[in-house]
Amino acid sequence: MRIDNRNNDQMRLVKITPNFLKNPHGSALVEFGDTKVICTAMLEEKTPSFLRGTNQGWLTAEYDMIPGSTIVRTSRDVSKGKISGRSQEIQRLIGRCMRSVTDMSVLGERTIWLDCDVIQADGGTRTASISGAFVALVLALDRFKEELKLEQLPVKNYLGAVSVGIVDNIPILDLCYEEDSRAMVDMNIVMTSAGEIVEIQGTGEARPFTKTELLSLIQLSEKGVKTIFAAQKEALANVLEF
Repeated sequence: MRIDNRNNDQMRLVKITPNFLKNPHGSALVEFGDTKVICTAMLEEKTPSFLRGTNQGWLTAEYDMIPGSTIVRTSRDVSKGKISGRSQEIQRLIGRCMRSVTDMSVLGERTIWLDCDVIQADGGTRTASISGAFVALVLALDRFKEELKLEQLPVKNYLGAVSVGIVDNIPILDLCYEEDSRAMVDMNIVMTSAGEIVEIQGTGEARPFTKTELLSLIQLSEKGVKTIFAAQKEALANVLEF
């Protein structure tokens, strides 16, 4: 058994609370076990300069961890005078994953800002952020459905992300921090509810991994995202039509 008594193919408890905050156009608190992230979505009436005059919308993301989210205080990026490489990598990941399932052409020249703030970290913060940001995005789009004259929301599929890895030569699903810190192979997989893979980030931390191991990790992730999709559908009941 694992440190938290889960089976190797078992997710932590996944919980998504929609409309968690009052002011954003869409928001969600997402919990993967002890990892907790507040995700918000807000619509802005302008686009980046490279899209001006195209009648094309844009979607972008920002990611950060509050100082008390970790056992040892995490310094804010703003106090360092620049965004950390890790934060930049994760927010770019969130943005491009959301764009992969969203039709930007129906937004007009508007930008959707997704903000993911980790309030408690215990592994899988980027995967929780992606899974929660999707809910916040859909809620924001639904809020502006009439104003944007949308017959249906411009979202193609549900989107979820999960971590998998090899610890002590055993493939496991949804790594907590203790498992992630000693993983031989560490991987994050983003998938749609249609079974399509959006992104795979995989690294041999202590050793290379084989094609057979890669396939086993993908199969684990397929099982994990089903749990995430179920939580998303519960949070978005009567909002998405599929």
